[in-house]
Amino acid sequence: MNSLTLGEQPYYLPLKDEISLFESAYEARLPILLKGPTGCGKTRFVEHMTWKLYQEKSEIPEVPLVTVSCHEDLTATDMVGRYLLKGDETVWSDGPLTRAVRTGAICYLDEIVEARKDTTVLIHSLTDHRRILPIDKTGELVAAHDEFLLVISYNPGYQSVLKDLKPSTRQRFVSLEFDYPSVELESTIIAHEAQIEANSAERLAVIGERVRNLKQHGFEEGVSTRLLIYAGQLMARDIEPRRAAEAAIISAVSDDTTVQQAVADIVDVILP
Repeated sequence: MNSLTLGEQPYYLPLKDEISLFESAYEARLPILLKGPTGCGKTRFVEHMTWKLYQEKSEIPEVPLVTVSCHEDLTATDMVGRYLLKGDETVWSDGPLTRAVRTGAICYLDEIVEARKDTTVLIHSLTDHRRILPIDKTGELVAAHDEFLLVISYNPGYQSVLKDLKPSTRQRFVSLEFDYPSVELESTIIAHEAQIEANSAERLAVIGERVRNLKQHGFEEGVSTRLLIYAGQLMARDIEPRRAAEAAIISAVSDDTTVQQAVADIVDVILP
């Protein structure tokens, strides 16, 4: 679990109208689903919106954003809480979801389809008019704080039939779709995040665009904005551009040598 406290505003450049849509959904307390490829900025967007929505409030939760990276071993108990032995007594300890519900934080469940089915079912009562969280082990029904908001995300591009979001869950959320930015916007993001010159950032963004076009030739997932920033950060620390791209892009996108060679061919043209 990761937590965000309010400090400096997280950097984010909007792609379309996702900021106004998120604000409207928050005002109506509508649960939100973020769909998009890995490394396209979904988590940064949630961090940015949390800062934007909470920084002017008079009462702010100690942890306004609770992020849970879902995985196949994540259980309902991990989310809700469990009894712990402290000294000679057993005490209840809230899990991350319960803490967010009680305190009025935004709870962000990243890659929700990776979680076990009992975890997914658990959130249903928080996504309709009830806005409650039942805790079976204590018999408590926790009414969600007025400020509480549930946000989930997943990458529809690589989910299998066995790991897809069921309609019974999907149709409980307002859906915001994300994709990788345009070359112009992505180069601005890379330059800011990696602290490199605009020309170098633009070259990396062009690499990103061309590698993503390989999807037409069977390459399932394009290179993420995150990896392009990593390459830029290496370059900012005096790593030769071609070597930085090899470490952060070519070797990182796939273990398939054919795909790696195709990506390397693109890099060699743009970063000779």
